Parts: sequence; C-alpha cells; structure tokens
Amino acid sequence: MGVPLFSSLKIQVIFLSLINFCLLEVALASTTRHYQFDIRYQNVTRLCHKKSLVTVNGEFPGPRIDAREGDRLVITVVNHVQNNITIHWHGIRQLQSGWADGPAYVTQCPIQTGQSYVYNYTIKGQRGTLFWHAHISWLRSSLYGPLIILPKENVEYPFAKPYKEVPIIFGEWFNGDSEAIIEEALQTGGGPNVSDAYTINGLPGPLYNCSDKDTFKLKVKPGKTYLLRFINAALNNQLFFSIANHTLTVVEADAVYVKPFETDTILIAPGQTTNVLLKTKPYYPNASFFMLARPYATGIATFDNSTVAGIIEYETPFTTYSSNSSLIKPPLFQPNLPQLSDTSFATKFSNKLHSLANAQFPANVPQKVDKHFFFTVGQGTKPCNKNQTCQGPNGTMFAASVNNISFTMPTTALLQAHYLGQLNGTYTPDFPSTPLNPFNYTGTPPDNILVGSGKKVVVLPFNTSVELVLQDTSIISVESHPLHLHGYNFFVVGQGFGNYDSNKDPQNFNLVDPVERNTVGVPSGGWVAIRFLADNPGAWFMHCHFEIHTSWGLKMAWIVLDGKLPNQKVLPPPADLPKC
Repeated sequence: MGVPLFSSLKIQVIFLSLINFCLLEVALASTTRHYQFDIRYQNVTRLCHKKSLVTVNGEFPGPRIDAREGDRLVITVVNHVQNNITIHWHGIRQLQSGWADGPAYVTQCPIQTGQSYVYNYTIKGQRGTLFWHAHISWLRSSLYGPLIILPKENVEYPFAKPYKEVPIIFGEWFNGDSEAIIEEALQTGGGPNVSDAYTINGLPGPLYNCSDKDTFKLKVKPGKTYLLRFINAALNNQLFFSIANHTLTVVEADAVYVKPFETDTILIAPGQTTNVLLKTKPYYPNASFFMLARPYATGIATFDNSTVAGIIEYETPFTTYSSNSSLIKPPLFQPNLPQLSDTSFATKFSNKLHSLANAQFPANVPQKVDKHFFFTVGQGTKPCNKNQTCQGPNGTMFAASVNNISFTMPTTALLQAHYLGQLNGTYTPDFPSTPLNPFNYTGTPPDNILVGSGKKVVVLPFNTSVELVLQDTSIISVESHPLHLHGYNFFVVGQGFGNYDSNKDPQNFNLVDPVERNTVGVPSGGWVAIRFLADNPGAWFMHCHFEIHTSWGLKMAWIVLDGKLPNQKVLPPPADLPKC
C-alpha cells in the first residue's frame, strides 16, 4: 500500500524540522567569539612611579576573555610597539591548533612591529580558570589577563552555584623597565633586579608606599558564596594567600575540578590557577578583612620580600547606618601567612589536591607506561665571555638547565621546522631521557657545575604514554621550580624529597585520583612524577615558569608525531603565520 502524498510531505517536513533543530542545537552549543588585542604603550603609575607599559588595548592588567567549553576563539593581535610580541593561551590544549599556542620560536615566530596575527582555536573538553600572557622575553610583566571558560550551557558546576564570580590575578610591578632588567642580567651574568611590589588585579595595596588609592577592594554581602578565580601571573615568585578570619574551599586547580577541601591559606605558583569558594559571614561583621599574598621562597637568590594587600568589605546593611556610625572606622583584621620558606605547608597543601575521578569527570591516568624519562632541573653556571667580568658564582654567568642542557632558542619556530621537515639545525631529536652524568642530586654538588647547551628535543610517537620524573638539584641551591608543559594536562602521580628511587617510590604512586595540572611545583630538594598521554601532535614547550630560569635556559621541547587519522595530525599553518 502506498503512502498518501500529504503524509509523505508531512514526514519530510518533520524530518527537515528535526534536522534544523539539531543544527540549531549544535549552533547554540558552540559560539565563535572574536576579540582584538591592540598591543600599545600606555602610561601607568604605581608606587608614585609613572612609566610607559606595553599593554593590550591600553589596559593593565589586560582584558578578560570569556568563553564556554566548545567555543571557538578568534583573537586578532596587532603589534603597534617596537617589541616583538607573541601571546600564549596558558593551559589551552590547542588540539590540532598548535600554531596558536604562542611561545616565541617554538610554535611561531614573533609578531613584529606593524604586523598582526590571528590566534584561532577551539576549546575542547576544558572549562575553568586559565589566563593569557606574552611569551617572549619578560613582557609577561604587563601583558597578561584572565581567560575564563564557563561550562557548556545548562551544565552545572560540581558544587553549589556561587552568588558571584571574581577573578583575582597576581602580578609583579617593576619601577624600572623589566626588559632592561633582564637584558642587563643576561649581559652581566648576575641575578636580575627584583620587582618593587606584587599586585592584585594590577594594584599593589596599602602596605606599599604611595599606594593607598591603588588597592583592590572586594565588596561582599553576608551569607553569600563567592567563587574566587585565582591566577598567578607573577614573573618569578610563588605566593601564599589568605583572607583574615575566613576559610576557603578549594574546588579547582589549573582548570580541572578537584575534590573540595577547606584551607585558611593557598599556595599558587606562577602559571597556576586555583578556584576557591568563599562563604561570607552570615551577618554584617562591622569590620573589614585584609587579603594578603607574599612569597614562598626556597632558593638563595634575592627576591621581592614584600606583601600585597587587598581588602574585603561587607556591604553595610541599611538598618545599621547612622550619621555617627559613618564616622567610626571599622577594624581591619589581618591573616597569618606561613613563613617565607615553609616547605612543610607547601607539601601538605599540594598533597590535598585530588581529581574528582567520578563518572562525569574521570581521571584518565595512564596505567601503563611506554616511555620513562628522568629529568634533572636546576641551576648551574656557564663561562663568562672573553674580556668580561661576570657577576655569577666565581666570576661565571648564572645558567639553568634540564638534564644539564641549557636550551638554546632557534631562529626558526620548532613547529614550522617539524611540519615542513626542514630542520636545518633548528633542533636535533636526541634529548637525553636521563642525565648523562649522574650524581648525588640533592647532596654535595659536583665540582664542575658548568651546564652544556643545545637545541635537543624529545620526539614521541603519537599516543605514547609517558612517565616523567622531575628531580630538583642542589647545584647553586635547592629550589622549588614550577614546571609548565604546553599542549597537555598531566597527572601528578607522586612526589617526595631527596633523590628519586626508581625501585621504591613508584610503589606509592597514586594512579586512582591524582590531581591533573598543566603546571607543577617540583619540591625544593625533591622530585615529582607526572604521567600524560602524548595524544596531541605538534611541538610543545616545557619550561620553568620563573621567567628568570627560562631566560637562563631551564626549558626544552617535545615533538609529538602525527597519528594515522585526520584528527590526529597537525593542520597546515595559517596564511598569516608570522615569518622570522
């Protein structure tokens, strides 16, 4: 029996409507968001020092980027200043979009004066707090800003919905020119001048001279829950942070949800982000509360030993207002922060971080390992140039290295050389998987502390499961190093002090719910073990997020080869990719 014409048309209409509805659902699920970053000079005054900063759109800190998981971001960066520029979208995995990652001479050549480049990427499987920053020389001192990724529409947080969300980004302020500071340090071989202040959202706060008016103040209501999105964009310092008379509940680290836990203080390294819930007091307290941050310092180098302050102020209820009460200044309470070198607190805090590891947010820890690596990270020296007296140890120049190799940046981007198959001395694929000259890493240093140099990288087949142990050394001094891996999140499966023992220490690895991060602090005088699956083809930078250590050479790169499927290959470079 045939189908009546009317019924057939009706079925077609319904079918087409369903298709259109599905297409609409897809369109609603992801959005293309356009931003323009004009890199310009802007006069900015802090600590009564006025200077010209390199900024994005004249803002310090730079503009906030908002997106949702699944969105595409198209960000046009136009360089109007004399400095070469690149921008890194810190923590974005850049799946098949490695050309948009941003580190200079790794995934792109810099954007030169008068040029522009469009960073075009899609946020896949990520949500939370990240940030963007310059990734060339020390321009991160003023070029940085929040990158907030909300969950998909109608997807809830795995915790109670907050009343309000507030990004809080830490930075460093230099009265001098940060580019001149690093240039002088590299010429003299000595340590760089330290910053003159830390900042919260660009403001130093009232504990510094001439800064009362430059104080970040957060006005809150009683009995509300606030989501504070912390970002450490400081150049060279890990920071302790606390709010007087308030408890924080940590719910996310590096844009990955964690099992919630309460703490009075958080520790956050450069390159790390941490989301916390702040539940305000159920009543108006008739007081204000300092939020303070100061360094966690483990090395022997000079550092900025100062404290940045913001203030939490409760909105005054109308019923308590009177002409007399407005004349009485409420007390301002101050929190107690850990001591500057409190490694015990740092260890306890990091040990509290665990992935949710549930059905909705699984912890896909590689259970088997294809490739094992053991990298030493730390400082050293290199010989002084001829006819020059240097300010490093015994007349040498300070240096830093991974497996005693101080990485020399190429003049052509690694990804470009890899993609075109034209190495031409850009890199060699022979980075050592273990130190070439083993020693007692956390004991008495060897007599020879000179570092080698090179352009060596690790080359990995697609889908290789990797275990990497990062070992601090006592050369110059033990120190906690925040190591950042581009293009990947990794699982922190173990950590400890002293020298890593490959026979005993793996027995205590957490392969169930380890924290997932993109930046991890290598314990001072200790080691940390991470695992990741090399499922993102491209050229990926790994470096210490202390800018001075990166400048000294504590950096290397991974080349991950293409897989067999189309979605497992590096896409062709964009037409506007900057040229060297």
